[in-house]
Amino acid sequence: MDKRVFETNSRDETYDFGVELGQKAKPGTIYALDADLGCGKTVFSQGLAAGLGIQQTVNSPTFNILKVYEKGRLPFYHFDVYRIGDISEMDEIGYEDFFYSDGVCVIEWAGMIRELIPDTAEWIRITRDPEKGPDYRRIEM
Repeated sequence: MDKRVFETNSRDETYDFGVELGQKAKPGTIYALDADLGCGKTVFSQGLAAGLGIQQTVNSPTFNILKVYEKGRLPFYHFDVYRIGDISEMDEIGYEDFFYSDGVCVIEWAGMIRELIPDTAEWIRITRDPEKGPDYRRIEM
């Protein structure tokens, strides 16, 4: 499949991009996010949750690894694997129950658990380009 590239120039545009994907998401969709600190992974995830109809506050699950939101059009499983010390920690939280469910998963720092990510996942790379402005983001899918 060809790479698709989207550009955003504000936090709101990155959020809105997430909303659009959330509105289109189907059961079992997995978004594997690859981006550096401060590139907008959580803003994108918040938008995606809003697009799914999640009304709860969505924050990065950095210290929990996983947050579950079930009060939307589809369940939303928000992973942040930045702090896992060993990939076996994913087994401890029962990641397969979420990856292979009827919900939608977003995995921040997905590259850290690349070998666990199903082939069906949609990889999203978010990068900055300071020459194009502080809020510019390039989103590659």
